[in-house]
Amino acid sequence: MRQASITRKTSETEITVSLNLDGEGRYDCQTGVGFFDHMLDQLARHSLIDISLRAKGDLHIDDHHTVEDCGIAIGQALVQALGDKRGIRRYGACHLPMDDAQIACALDLSGRPYLVWNIDFPTAKIGSFDTELVREFFQALSSHGGITLHMDKLHGINSHHIAEAAFKACAQALRAAVEQDPRKGDAIPSTKGAL
Repeated sequence: MRQASITRKTSETEITVSLNLDGEGRYDCQTGVGFFDHMLDQLARHSLIDISLRAKGDLHIDDHHTVEDCGIAIGQALVQALGDKRGIRRYGACHLPMDDAQIACALDLSGRPYLVWNIDFPTAKIGSFDTELVREFFQALSSHGGITLHMDKLHGINSHHIAEAAFKACAQALRAAVEQDPRKGDAIPSTKGAL
């Protein structure tokens, strides 16, 4: 079973996340940050990874710790659920359009975290949500999920569309990468024999 549950508790946040890599894209994410919940729902729905997440954070300060720590916890849960990564496709990529926005995402579940981020936003906020936190989430996901992650904006003038396209593009790329490849059996997808 390619499932995992992680609990992360610090003086700033308390987060519990459960995921199932072989799910149907079910989501139940409650962080106290409405726009971010909407983005996590997109991540689950379009990756077909079931995600249930509860977060209590120091939102009286701002949303930063909650968003970043959710990225950390989801990344850690991915690592646990993937195990030694036998039989997975490992790589995924997507060019995703959403109205005015088009985002390209390419990723490698290599175990070597690296984020290339070429996405800018025309506004500092989407409602009350700081747009700079989109990058913080993906940085945490990459770092703690051991993901080489490239995110590029090809087009976009609406911050909401840009952010949502980024989450959906990453979701589609993750869907491809975690998928089990029937041609590989239980082989580790590396000439090194380990990831």
